[in-house]
Amino acid sequence: MVLSVLFVAIVAVPLYPELYGLDEVTPFAQLVAFRPQGLVLVFALALLMLIRKGWRIAAGLVAVLALIGAGLTLPRVTSDPKPAAADTRVLTIMVANVLGGGANAGAVAELIREHKPDLVSLPEAQVDVREEIRAQLVGYAGYTEQPTRAVESATSVLIAASLGAVQVKADLPTSFGNLMVTGGNLGQLRLVAYHGFPPLPEDVPPWKHDLTQLRRWCAQDPPTIVAGDFNATLDHADFRWAMASNCHSVAPSVGGGFKGTWPSDQPPVARTQIDHVLATRTIQPLRFATHEIEGTDHLAVIATVAVPKE
Repeated sequence: MVLSVLFVAIVAVPLYPELYGLDEVTPFAQLVAFRPQGLVLVFALALLMLIRKGWRIAAGLVAVLALIGAGLTLPRVTSDPKPAAADTRVLTIMVANVLGGGANAGAVAELIREHKPDLVSLPEAQVDVREEIRAQLVGYAGYTEQPTRAVESATSVLIAASLGAVQVKADLPTSFGNLMVTGGNLGQLRLVAYHGFPPLPEDVPPWKHDLTQLRRWCAQDPPTIVAGDFNATLDHADFRWAMASNCHSVAPSVGGGFKGTWPSDQPPVARTQIDHVLATRTIQPLRFATHEIEGTDHLAVIATVAVPKE
């Protein structure tokens, strides 16, 4: 019994590193991004352990561990979308990490023409890439923020003319560029195009710093939508902390919480969801879909939300 409990405690470390204070430590900060897949593997391990009579106590405990995790994550795919409430207006937001210009600009433009998003967040799009996409569209203005020479630090937005005379500016200081869109026909609503630093083994502190800035957007009063490549999943405790109680992610709110967006060159079961559209609680999630784009390792995201009319 003692050995079984000890074994389960060890198995739980990569699945729930936040319980051990290890969620910001390499390699656990990276492994936990794939917790749903880990739960499946752990449950399969429990079934295999049943073969050996002396391992059955440990097998039962491991199975319970996996089932508890499944119970906590399944709501991401069981939440049903609801029709837009009365006295709301519908907005469509698109996110496409273009991999520093590696993505096929024509494919990105075609997706925009097909779905007509009000705002397009383009992580890793420098001015030339943004303009290559915009040149193939009608009725979109483009803006870019690039705080360093690094290509990945560039974040661009394309804004539909239907939003009116908006103002665009860089807001809170983050490792990569971010752009806040306000005014025009948005009223009190703020739209933020965001790209968070990745939790690379040597770069967990800047990743955590960027999520701290995200928390500030979620905690402030104006209704806010933040869209981009967050390099974080719902299984990261820091990401959940950043959303606090005032932001929710559109995907799990409408049953799309297991639609992985990266890496796109892997089978769907081997992907994780790091591209998100977040919204403060007064904004109602409606739909969430992913789309393949040639030349990038991310799937594009298109989300629809209902915003209360003012």
